[in-house]
Parts: sequence; C-alpha cells; structure tokens
Amino acid sequence: QVQLVESGGGLVQAGGSLRLSCSASGRTVSNYVMGWFRQAPGSLREFVAAITWNGVTTHYADSVKGRFTISRDYTKNTIFLQMNNLKPEDTAVYFCVADPQIRKVVVTTPNYWGQGTQVTVSS
Repeated sequence: QVQLVESGGGLVQAGGSLRLSCSASGRTVSNYVMGWFRQAPGSLREFVAAITWNGVTTHYADSVKGRFTISRDYTKNTIFLQMNNLKPEDTAVYFCVADPQIRKVVVTTPNYWGQGTQVTVSS
C-alpha cells in the first residue's frame, strides 16, 4: 500500500501564492510517478501536474503552465506544488496522487490518492 498525506492548503487572494506538500510512504513509492489532481465544486477531478521518480520529467495541465511548479525531494519521498499568481478558478480540493505508470497519472487515473487539501482563492 501507498499512503499520501497532503498539507499546505488554505485561503489566499487572487494573485497570491501557496505551496502544497505531499508526503508519501509505503512500498517502493520512491520509484513511482507522483502528481496532483484537483476537483472544483460541481466538476470532475482534473489533472494538474506530475513528476517522474527522479524529478527529471514534469507534465502540467495547460491551465496552470507558467504559474505552477511541481518538484520532488527524492530523499524524503515528498513532492511540492508551488502555486503562483493564483486565480479564483484555481479554487478546488487538491489531491496528491501516485502510480508506477506515468500514463495513469497524466492521462487516465492513478491508483493511489491522498485525502485532499482545500485551496480557496478569493477575488
């Protein structure tokens, strides 16, 4: 099993910044692709960003490119999502995810999910 615990959500004004963290444990999670999804009220969950196990390759949704940065501390099995220039439409519950296959994280549905952390951006 893989356990994912997010932190760092909160309330911020438009144009502000937040940094989310996700700590992973269990099995060989250090070799997994990790990333972030989000779900706004009344909407489906959507892919936000992903990073490979060695941190070399990253992927982003078009809606966050240039504003969000995903990074990874391999030694601590922790990933981060730095969110800058936040907009009200970024308001959502943000979920940390993990899977051995990058296609499942970026294209379909990853196997492992955290409990989510709320991000609210006021206008």
